[in-house]
Amino acid sequence: MNVRELLQKTRSYRRFIQDEKIETRILKTWVENIRFTPSPANLQPLKFVLVNHGETCDAIFPYLKWAAYLEEWEGPEKGEQPAAYIVILGNRKISLHIDWDYGIAMQVLVLSAAEKGYGGCVIASCNKKKIAEILDIPGDYEIACVIALGKPRETVVVDDVAQGDIKYWRDDQDIHHVPKRSTEELIFKVID
Repeated sequence: MNVRELLQKTRSYRRFIQDEKIETRILKTWVENIRFTPSPANLQPLKFVLVNHGETCDAIFPYLKWAAYLEEWEGPEKGEQPAAYIVILGNRKISLHIDWDYGIAMQVLVLSAAEKGYGGCVIASCNKKKIAEILDIPGDYEIACVIALGKPRETVVVDDVAQGDIKYWRDDQDIHHVPKRSTEELIFKVID
C-alpha cells in the first residue's frame, strides 16, 4: 500500500466491531511509530495511555462527544463502541510548542491503525477532567485527545465539497460521507 492509498483508507470511523479486541502489543507498536517522528527541539513532551480493558473502555465512553454535524446521532451503540483507546497526554512544562507534537502523534496513530486494518477517530471534544480521574492522570499532564480505535463497522467515503459545504453526513444506506476541498482550492499560490 502506498502513502496515498493509506491516507485514503484513514478515515474517522465512529462505529466499530466492539468485540474484536486490539492487543496491547499492537497498541504499543503504534506508539513506537511516534518515536521516529519529529518533535520541536526534540523535547518529546508526550505520553500515552493505552486502554483496551473492557470495563475501563466502558467508563471512558460516556465522556466522549461524537460527530457534532450528525445532530440526531448520540454516538455508537453498544456493540459498535471502540475496542480500545489511546489517550495522548502532554506536559507544557517540557515544551511550549506541544501542539506540533500533538498533531504529528494523532496522524501517526490513525495511519498506523489503518495500515493494520483498524480504524480510529480523534476525539478532542470530551470531558477531559473526568477522563483524567478515571485514568488517574497527574496534574502535570493535559489530555490533548482520546483516539477511539477498533475494526470499522461502517463505510466512510470521501466526496468533493459541493457548494462550499464541508459538513459530513450519512446517506439513507448509512454510508458516512466526508466532503474534502479540491487540490486546486488548497493551493494558495504556485511559484515556478
